Amino acid sequence: MGLLMSQDDFARALREAGTRAGVPNDANKRLVQRWESGTTAAPRPVYARALEAVTGLPIESLGFDMTPAPQGRISSDGHGGHDLEPAPRNAAPAARATVQTAPQGGYSGVWLSRYEYYSSGREADFVGRHYVVILQHGSRLTVRSLPRTSNSQLTMDLTVDGSVVTGTWVEQTTQESYYRGARYHGAIQMLVEPTARRMGGKWVGFGKEMDVNTGPWELIFQDRSTNKATLAQYDTPPE
Repeated sequence: MGLLMSQDDFARALREAGTRAGVPNDANKRLVQRWESGTTAAPRPVYARALEAVTGLPIESLGFDMTPAPQGRISSDGHGGHDLEPAPRNAAPAARATVQTAPQGGYSGVWLSRYEYYSSGREADFVGRHYVVILQHGSRLTVRSLPRTSNSQLTMDLTVDGSVVTGTWVEQTTQESYYRGARYHGAIQMLVEPTARRMGGKWVGFGKEMDVNTGPWELIFQDRSTNKATLAQYDTPPE
């Protein structure tokens, strides 16, 4: 409902996300219905990654029971094996817990997004701020703003290559904002600082006169956790 998608649309988006990530899946309307009804308590990893990519939220906050499945159980997705990634056979109990709950990549967490732009209509410089959730799968980063941090929704699809981050951004403003529902998009390239706690670079986009604009953009690390309590804490306009 939040994404304004039918169950068929949502399943199609999951398949497309899997294809883009190089990990195809067979999501369909029936599977989405089983998730929504609670018949399937937890998705397999191939679906979990696609769910995070489409919703922009960590799997732990989507209402699933992510308790590790008993060994040998048939998953309710209709496939054999485990719902979660299995731990090494000879691992100690503490090590198994670490394997199953380890963060998904070095950049996953809550970050502060901050960019600068010039408003020709108001003839002044402004700063856009959002708290965003970054989820990492391999070299790909999906970035989604928390819904109440700003009067616009921000999404970014990025690729990490060493210390270089490259990708695209989309910003959808609300009808109540100065820009009255306008949608903007463009490209971005940033460099990751050695501490891996800040990315800084430039955005490029276009204005209402179809002129190409650019400006500084940075992402500043805030919190490694992506659980519900943490997201609720940051779901407010940045100071």
